[in-house]
Order: sequence, then C-alpha cells, then structure tokens
Amino acid sequence: MMPKRPSPHGRGAHVEPPNRFTQRHVDRDLDALDEDELAALEHPQTQYITERSGSIVSENNSPDIPFRYSVNPYRGCLHGCSYCYARPTHEYLGYNAGLDFETKIVVKENAPALFRDFLNAPRWSPEWISLSGATDCYQPCERRYRLTRGLLEVALEARQPVGVITKNALVTRDLDLLAEMATLRVVHVAISVTTLDAALARRLEPRTSTPAARLRAMRELSAARVPVMVMVAPIIPGLNDSEVPAILAAAKEAGAACAGWTMLRLPGAVEPVFLDWLSREGEERRARVEGRLRDMHGGETCDRRFGLRMSGSGGMAEQIAAMFRLFRRRAGLDRPLPEFDYSQFRRPKGSDGQGWLF
Repeated sequence: MMPKRPSPHGRGAHVEPPNRFTQRHVDRDLDALDEDELAALEHPQTQYITERSGSIVSENNSPDIPFRYSVNPYRGCLHGCSYCYARPTHEYLGYNAGLDFETKIVVKENAPALFRDFLNAPRWSPEWISLSGATDCYQPCERRYRLTRGLLEVALEARQPVGVITKNALVTRDLDLLAEMATLRVVHVAISVTTLDAALARRLEPRTSTPAARLRAMRELSAARVPVMVMVAPIIPGLNDSEVPAILAAAKEAGAACAGWTMLRLPGAVEPVFLDWLSREGEERRARVEGRLRDMHGGETCDRRFGLRMSGSGGMAEQIAAMFRLFRRRAGLDRPLPEFDYSQFRRPKGSDGQGWLF
C-alpha cells in the first residue's frame, strides 16, 4: 500500500497545486521515498531567496482597493494563511501557490534603497503608500532582515505618508519610528483580526501572532497615539462571521479607532489550498462554508467583478454587511482615521547619498 502523504507540520497548505504558467507538474511517488525523505515532507524547511529587485513600488488601478501604490519587501509569506489571496502571485516566480508560497520566501534585500530612490525622483507627487498589500511586511523573517524598518526610516526622513497592514505583533518593535511618524500625521496601522479563537487561528493562520498578541499590539500603538484600525479580514461565512461583534468590541477596547472588512474570496490556486484545509476541518464544516461562499459569489468561490469581489452579493452577503455596519457603529468604529499630511513631504537623499539643491 502506498504510504499516506505526511501532513506538513505548522503549515497552512498541505497541497501543491499545479502552476498555471508551467506545462509540467510533478507528483511525488511516495512509495519510492525513504523514511528521511518522508520526514522532510512532514517538516518542510523554509528557504530564503535574496534578490536585488529593479523596482519596489507597485501601482494598481483597482476600484476595490483603497490605495494606488504599495510596497512589498517580501514575496511569499511564512504566516501560511490558508485563505491568502496573494498565493497565486508566487506562480509568476515559477513556484506553486501551496507549500512553495510559505516555504520559499523571496527577500528584496535592496528594498529601502529602491524606496529612497523612488521618493527622490522628481516625478513623484506624494500620495499615501501601503506597506504590504500582498504579503505581510511583518512576517517572521522581518526580525532578521529588518527591511520594513528600513522602509519606515526612509518614509520618516521624507515625511512620506504610509499605511501599514499586518497581522503580526512584531509591528510594535518599530514603535519608536511609528510614534514619531504619528506626530507628523504620516502613518496609519491596520491590524487584521480574523478570529478571537486562538486554536482556530493556529490552524487557519499557523505562523501569525495570536489574537491576544494582535490586540496587545493595538493597545501599545494606540497608547503611543498611532492611529490604528482593525481589519476583520476575511470574513468567512459559516466559520467566523458570528465572531464579528466580539472582534469589533475587543478591538475598540484595545484602542482601535475604526474598522474595515472584506469577504473571503478564493482566486485561482487559493481555492484548492483553502478547500483542502476545510476538508481537514471536517466534511460538515466544509459543506457549510463552501456552500455559503458559493451562494454569495454566484455559484463560484470568487466573483471577479469589481465592486462585488470583496463583498459578495445576494441575501447572505447583504446580511453580513448589515451586521458589520451595525456593530461597527455600536462600537464607535465607523469614523475614518485622521487624514494624512502631505504638506511636509521632502525628497530624501538618493541611495547614492546625493540630495536636492532646490
């Protein structure tokens, strides 16, 4: 009998879906592997692949995304969230959106220098820039590489407004920079909280900070007068939608000033990764969650239409949206964060050390 494929310990994805851009896909012959090779599948090692990128600021024109520009110092994400919409971006690198996404982390080692040159360019007219947007800028390897801190140092020097998006309490390591930027009104921090259930979070988002640690980070940021919002993202119908009132109440108590949300969507290769995770949670749970998800995405697991893909459509989607608005208002989280101040922007020195004369 062929041995059962070992479950990767501490990983969100237990599958390796085919890369849509490659013609060949390799399935391991488990019967041909020895004990050491099978053990390696159970404990896959993380690889860090450094690169010197040619650019660092991405631009999008999606009406569903609140920012036009974003910076992602890492590609792939060790957090391993089974639902992560960014997984298919790893396919552009020749990897798969499953295990590869969370075990092959590309580190853009020259990100701060590129960011400095971008802000130094005469064509740049300041708009706010999101730190993250695809993968988490405070994923665990940030402790080692400190690229996000380098980006914040450049932003502070330039008085460039940035919005940080993370689900990792590591953000408080940089409280010195964030507090100073907050006094200049050039920073917001959004912290994602998907559930308050620590056991569920460990299965769903295996290498993120615990829910309690994220709330603690909100308290520390708020105490330092850094504007903080909570993102209930994604809302997974039949799994965490009933937690929305409690999450909002806990975030308010922790000092959050406003709240946002998105509905779960499973674009491309995210679908097999997340549905496999659901199956491991039990067929009853899979049937409930998948059925409700398809109900609000027109029979699919992802509605690609602008204006609907982040929120869904139909009666259940409308009920969840109405519930969120109600409890957001009750918690006093329905006001926007303070506006950014663009008047202080000043071009930083370039990476060659040269500044502007005028």
